[in-house]
Amino acid sequence: MELKQARFNMIEQQIRPWDVLDQNVLDLFDKILREDFVSEDYRRLAYADIAIPIGQDQTMMPPRVEARMVQALAIDPTDSVLEVGTGSGYVTALLAAAARHVYSVEIFPELQLQACKHLKKYDITNVTLEEGDGARGWDRHGFYDVIAVTGSLPVLPESFQASLNRGGRLFAVVGEAPVMEAILITRVGNNKFSRETLFETNMTSLINAPVRSEFIF
Repeated sequence: MELKQARFNMIEQQIRPWDVLDQNVLDLFDKILREDFVSEDYRRLAYADIAIPIGQDQTMMPPRVEARMVQALAIDPTDSVLEVGTGSGYVTALLAAAARHVYSVEIFPELQLQACKHLKKYDITNVTLEEGDGARGWDRHGFYDVIAVTGSLPVLPESFQASLNRGGRLFAVVGEAPVMEAILITRVGNNKFSRETLFETNMTSLINAPVRSEFIF
């Protein structure tokens, strides 16, 4: 009962005030129980407005950031989705509940195994978990309708937007601490993309993320 109230508070006091008003998105956060994707040590904090550690020096995004991301991506039931950074599998489950199929890549085998166990609890079958380094893109499944990058990138490799279908959407957090920009890129033509800044945040960087070139004179 305590966690149920905490989940309600998360939706009404964290997510909704952060301009997440899409009822389908709010329903996802009520349906998929965040406490099922954290360790027992953090179960009571599953709905807190914090980045929860999940091992390997990685963290879950705060719920309001996850919700803004899912809302911005406007996922359709026919969409093919790439997630870079499986982590706990929580965002994977959110994406899978909205999409046709999710390909999720994780560099840490320990986290991939953990996520696999979490997803099995929900009998989720439209997810392909893959181990690998997706920091510079992951084009092995062709083009995607949606790409969700769940760790930050100092610079955004062009390979990500190049992997979008026409009309496809890419969410990424770009920049360096302490202030980074969450952006949404949409492919509007063969070589045309629109870019929208959604909000400012600070997030753990992807392992092996490309860095900005510095010129020394």
